Amino acid sequence: MSLNERDKSQLRSALQEAVIKCSERCLYQSSKWAAELLNAIPEAEVSLDDSRLSDASSGYASTVIAPNTDPAEAVLEANEMSNYLLAKSLFDCREYDRCAAVFLPETTLTGIVSPKEANATPKGKGKGKSKATASNSRPRNGQAIPKISQRSLFLSLYAKFLSGEKRKDEDAEMVMGPQDLGTCKNKQLITVSRVLDTWFESRRTEEGEYMDGQGWLEYLYGMVLAKEKNEESALFWLVRSVHMFPMNWGCWLEMTSLITRVDDLNRVMSRLPQNIVSFMFHIHTSLELYQHDANLAHSLDQLLNIFPSSSFLMTCNALLSYHAKDLVAAEQNFSHLLSLHPYRLDSLDHYSNILYVMNARPKLAFLAHLCSNVDKFRPESCVVIGNYYSLLSLHEKAVQYFRRALTLDRACLSAWTLMGHEYVELKNTHAAIESYRRAVDVNRRDYRAWYGLGQTYEVLEMHAYALWYYKKAAGLRPWDGKMWLAVGSCLQRMGRNQDGIKALKRALLADSYYEAGSSFESAADSMRGDPEILLQIAGMYDTLGEVEDAKAYMEMCVAQEVGPAGESQGETIAIHRDSPGGGSDDAGEGGGRGTGTEGTGVTAATSKARMWLARFAMRTEDYATAGRLANELCQDGVEVEEAKALIREVRSRTESAGGGPP
Repeated sequence: MSLNERDKSQLRSALQEAVIKCSERCLYQSSKWAAELLNAIPEAEVSLDDSRLSDASSGYASTVIAPNTDPAEAVLEANEMSNYLLAKSLFDCREYDRCAAVFLPETTLTGIVSPKEANATPKGKGKGKSKATASNSRPRNGQAIPKISQRSLFLSLYAKFLSGEKRKDEDAEMVMGPQDLGTCKNKQLITVSRVLDTWFESRRTEEGEYMDGQGWLEYLYGMVLAKEKNEESALFWLVRSVHMFPMNWGCWLEMTSLITRVDDLNRVMSRLPQNIVSFMFHIHTSLELYQHDANLAHSLDQLLNIFPSSSFLMTCNALLSYHAKDLVAAEQNFSHLLSLHPYRLDSLDHYSNILYVMNARPKLAFLAHLCSNVDKFRPESCVVIGNYYSLLSLHEKAVQYFRRALTLDRACLSAWTLMGHEYVELKNTHAAIESYRRAVDVNRRDYRAWYGLGQTYEVLEMHAYALWYYKKAAGLRPWDGKMWLAVGSCLQRMGRNQDGIKALKRALLADSYYEAGSSFESAADSMRGDPEILLQIAGMYDTLGEVEDAKAYMEMCVAQEVGPAGESQGETIAIHRDSPGGGSDDAGEGGGRGTGTEGTGVTAATSKARMWLARFAMRTEDYATAGRLANELCQDGVEVEEAKALIREVRSRTESAGGGPP
């Protein structure tokens, strides 16, 4: 993908307009996103006497107020400018109720909403409603919405919505306190929803279409419906919004939160406008779904060619490596991003997770100090500091900082999940389960929380529950061997060995999928397996009485001691695996494996497999093989005493059979 100078000029104009319009409506995060992209487009060098200078500058929008192309709306906006500036100033001061009252006083809102109480049928919650329909939602004998511009109506209702969110946080109990049930609701959702319902119904034609929309009120309506768990209807309005104004990144993020599977993403993409923002949405949502294929990397490279210094796209690139388990590349990408934007705290919680797994204590300490100096009361800063204390095994201090992050933002997913890991370390299983459950409530796509729930129930020996949660995690990360290993191990404990074998074979296949695509391991070596998994599969075959299959997997387990060329294990780089362990960060228990070009060397698993093979040789009277394997076990230094006893037994049986010593 490449853009000529004309396309870049149009893109700059669209992004500048987005910055201004989002800022007018106090959508500050969307405004920041657009401004960062705008400044990431390389500027063409233009001399002052260049005749194209006037043409280029004429494409830029006003830097004060974005003009409205709708004449009727433009007149309304001009007439209410003084009230609008007052409302926006009050919003900026976080006086949300006062802001809303400038255009929609409480008496007006009561007149619009109250008559509906007797006539309205409650909205269905769930996925059964495709879009808002209206004969029951039109107010009867109620007060009409004042004739104000869409910009002012949006600002008033958005302020009312945030007022409800603020009051919800104030009414909530202390995080994870005895009364914190997570049941507090935004009490303004009904008011905002009904006003918007009324406004849209007044503009609905006989054909069922809605006239005169600009995309902003559609976005707010979709956001409110999503909060009410009316997801299909919310998606309908959000899609309408991005068709009308595609540069509102907040609307795309709301759609991302409603998509839980790749199939859902592909289905939604067919309904979206095809432009550069939908291209970014596809990449961002794919990363949220833990995708990391070559097509995604190619698409990201294309966007980086257009926005080479975009912090948003550089973060996506780092997360792409993170999901592909290429932690060294992910760490380098985040480190480069931090050097370019040292005061940017967005997504640094992911960076701290990577440093935690790599056991990079000095770098994590530096990151914690940096975040604390920039803004110690940002949720990301608290998560980074909590990860640092967790790495020092100061779990109580880690919990304290994760709680602080949640006090600042109860929707901070990383804090809920990581706090669950810390409670596991502290042996507080009840609190761990509650933390993981709250993480799942925030984001159902978080495989780490599902895995943590499975792990905690397994500690409680409630294997049926653990299996259900492990399967949820494996469904979200189907190519993560650790997920399938957990499923297989749980099935083994439940006595379902056949199903367990299938799950563990899937774990081997998943590990080879990651390793073949890794920069550390060659495709030729990708068929190698984890000795522990191979030993576990062999043991289940042995339990089922399928001795030949058990023998084959025991031999495969022993074969992992040497590399493809048969050499012994040398020095290797420890590569940590990205799966949550008890009390660890979302990326695992911190265990390592070799680079894959060399063998694992002697391990407890390979020694157990060799002992099993030696005893099997004894049962089949293959004394020469049994003696050789027993001698190897003596050199291993793992099960020496049993090996010596086996050698004596081999010698005794050989002599009694009339042969010489082995």
